[in-house]
Amino acid sequence: MSALFEPYTLRSLTVPNRVWMPPMCQYSAAPEGPLTGAPTDWHLQHYGARAAGGTGLIIVEATGVSPEGRISPYDLGIWNDEQVDAFRRITSFLRSQNTVAGIQLGHAGRKASTERPWKGGAPLGPEEHGWQAVAPSAVPFDDRHAVPTELTVEGISEIVQQFADAARRSLDAGFEVVEIHGAHGYLIGEFLSPHSNRRTDAYGGSYENRTRFALEVVDAVRAVWPDGLPLFFRISATDWLEENGWTADDTVRFAAELQAHGVDLIDVSTGGNAAGVRIPVEPGYQVPFAARVRGEAGVPAAAVGLITEPQQAEKIIVDGEADAVLLGRELLRDPSFARHAARELGADVHVPDQYHRSV
Repeated sequence: MSALFEPYTLRSLTVPNRVWMPPMCQYSAAPEGPLTGAPTDWHLQHYGARAAGGTGLIIVEATGVSPEGRISPYDLGIWNDEQVDAFRRITSFLRSQNTVAGIQLGHAGRKASTERPWKGGAPLGPEEHGWQAVAPSAVPFDDRHAVPTELTVEGISEIVQQFADAARRSLDAGFEVVEIHGAHGYLIGEFLSPHSNRRTDAYGGSYENRTRFALEVVDAVRAVWPDGLPLFFRISATDWLEENGWTADDTVRFAAELQAHGVDLIDVSTGGNAAGVRIPVEPGYQVPFAARVRGEAGVPAAAVGLITEPQQAEKIIVDGEADAVLLGRELLRDPSFARHAARELGADVHVPDQYHRSV
């Protein structure tokens, strides 16, 4: 039996295999109108194709807990009931294909209110559906971004509640996994790193203070998320800075604390919080960070980072570097990667009845 295609159980939920799809923004929601932030036909076919291709778990892209929490005006959101209704089409179809439906809940912080990447990704003003970004400190991400508004303590508490409300709606929408987005330089990650967090109150300065907001979000979400369903946390394991940044050692320490607060798995990525850093990108370059979380903190971890080949993914699981692999660009290129990998590795995977002639 292929290790990559062994089922994986967290709490009372069993995922049929270890080939998972990470959140990847599609920037394809309506920027205004009654269905602002709601998934569209594009999202249904996008996620549906990967489910029909045998993917065990699909985590829907970063979904704003508020309108201001979106990366762009074209991102998904889950702050109202109309959005919940639209998500049910997706979760229902994924379930029909034996795929577990997850959702990533996020707030973009100082990197919010930007144009779609293929339009240049520049910050947007009010005349282009944009808004004023917020952050732990009034420090812009780079020279292109405007100075964000520093959050008050009351504003922080409001966002914590928005995460909890979004988790309730996610359950109502049919999701069985919630992932809190603490990576890639968005709001939670901004609080974690001294590079972006210059506060002098209870949310800044020391490691304990900088992790306070993240743990408050985790506690608020875990309080409303069913005990039988798993909670994930996505983290950037390092800022890739030589000094004054979040480090891999911080991540190992924090992973154990997240687990103590009810997080079941750490989705380990890197970078995104500091502009202009050099990242040594190569196949599997982020896997060692997941291996440290799993090996040193003893916390289940999922690996990402240019994982493109079935044997490569199989080895990561067999060697104990991660409990699952998340394939991003490869699943964009090949929606049926799981079926192709199962054939190569001599494993079984779900195949839709309509596609059995292809087996």
